[in-house]
Amino acid sequence: MARALGPALGNGIRRRCPACGRGALFAGYLRPVAACAACGEALGHIRADDFPPYIAILVAGHVVVPLILFAEQAWAPALWLQLLVWPLLALALIALLLPVAKGGVLAALWALGLTGGERQEEPGGTDAGRRP
Repeated sequence: MARALGPALGNGIRRRCPACGRGALFAGYLRPVAACAACGEALGHIRADDFPPYIAILVAGHVVVPLILFAEQAWAPALWLQLLVWPLLALALIALLLPVAKGGVLAALWALGLTGGERQEEPGGTDAGRRP
């Protein structure tokens, strides 16, 4: 079945079911629902693994580091203040971005028909991750 990636991503970023856009994608902060309450689409089997934190950290770093450099050049705040403000800002931004990133990744995996548990075969014919 062909699934449109664009609408699914939009729904996932809004933390909604990638299939219908009405049901919630998460049962908590980051735990996906087993199935959509609105349309019944199974979502609990999709694994996003480490990609959402990578996206959240990458985006937060690209926001916080320029702010640090700008603040240092413009105001030269005390070191104790910088050690207090910047890590807290980075953690808060990551905490806000993580559900959005995970929703987008889960929606993309759903649209592509992947579950996150697929194995890729090595050129020698054995599965990746298995010892021959």
